[in-house]
Amino acid sequence: MSDPERDVPVDPEAVHHALRTTRSVRRRIDFERPVDPSVIEECIDVAVQAPTGAGGERWRFLVLTEPEPKARLAELYRSALSRWRAAAPRGEPPKRAIEEHAARLHEMPALVLVCMEGEPDRESRALQVAWYASILPAAWSLMVALRARGLGATWTTLHLLHAEEAARALGIPDGVTQTVLLPIGWTRDARLRPAERQPARAVTYWNRWGEPASSDAK
Repeated sequence: MSDPERDVPVDPEAVHHALRTTRSVRRRIDFERPVDPSVIEECIDVAVQAPTGAGGERWRFLVLTEPEPKARLAELYRSALSRWRAAAPRGEPPKRAIEEHAARLHEMPALVLVCMEGEPDRESRALQVAWYASILPAAWSLMVALRARGLGATWTTLHLLHAEEAARALGIPDGVTQTVLLPIGWTRDARLRPAERQPARAVTYWNRWGEPASSDAK
């Protein structure tokens, strides 16, 4: 008889595939197909298993599916994008995919705003890192869980340029910090592949900054 509490090995290839192919999906989204709340909650159940730091388990997830709140947040997002566009150096405007995504943000089947009760310490960098370490892993776990079910999401924080306005529009109380916004929807003919990234050996040092792996580790 198997022990239900015994750790069961996980297929590393399946895990690696999900991690390597979880990309921001701004195109090839089925805007007409709703996302069942139970699917979103199932993914949030996965997200809250993420590790925590100094912030504990104070994560909160605000899911927008109704037209009015989605439209309000989308308008603030587009306003933030305009500020980014105006401040961008000449020749470096936002990518076309970002512009197109912003234009249809209100049409996304759901917008998930990952929040945390409390605020990071403004004086201590160490405490700030520990605080955000209690919420960002959950946001990433949520994105991967969505990916595993065929849902596309985009990791974005642009609306935070208007965080106070967003809080008022959505009824977010004082003392709650907004972090990542994940617009989500079922993918439609999307082909998600690993991105081109530098290999581990190019970005990893051993025992001292700047020191590559020893020859016997190659």
